Amino acid sequence: MNILGIEKSSFIDYPNKISTVIFTGGCNFSCPYCHNSHLLNFSGKIIDEEEVLNFLKKRKKFIDAVCITGGEPTLQKDLKVFIKKVKEEGFLVKLDTNGTSHMILKKLIDEGLLDYIAMDIKAPLHKYNVVTQQTLDTKEIKESIDEIKSSGIDYEFRTTVCQELLKPQDILAIVEEIKGSKKYYLQNFRDGENVLGGIKQYTPYSPQQLEEIIESIKPYFQECKVR
Repeated sequence: MNILGIEKSSFIDYPNKISTVIFTGGCNFSCPYCHNSHLLNFSGKIIDEEEVLNFLKKRKKFIDAVCITGGEPTLQKDLKVFIKKVKEEGFLVKLDTNGTSHMILKKLIDEGLLDYIAMDIKAPLHKYNVVTQQTLDTKEIKESIDEIKSSGIDYEFRTTVCQELLKPQDILAIVEEIKGSKKYYLQNFRDGENVLGGIKQYTPYSPQQLEEIIESIKPYFQECKVR
């Protein structure tokens, strides 16, 4: 596992649980609003896997879950082995993914290694190449969405929005592709020096605009809100 960061305690990454967040290096997308450009470029010191596991063992009384994020964790060759080690210690496991590795996701689900999945829906399928700045077969995205919805485990879909990349009609198009899902969240873009596409290049929506969108789409989901 190429581990480039660790957040020892988080109260927001796993719903209703205290978690440790592990950041893996590398991603097959180049979303310009990304805040984790250092993870995409593998910059930073690699943290030894055994060091992470030893830390988790010592924190069993205080931590309920481990969230594995990135970058894109499914690019890690040792992901399944690492998750098995984490599960053996009794932790719940949440995976953050962009959904480009459907078969890996399926194997993890089928082997009972995941307790929660959060998948980022970057854009309507027809606009993925624009937002991710990569050429890809969106069939993988669709299959991952379907796999997660039918998995029987808890999950959420989420979309980061900025005005330059996603218009309100794009969000409505995403809803058509995932409606009937348990949870769907909109995450407003936040500017900063670490944004991959550069600072002051992208514009968040106003709170009022997002609330209006949420009101129009929330009937299609069990839970739908801005966060």
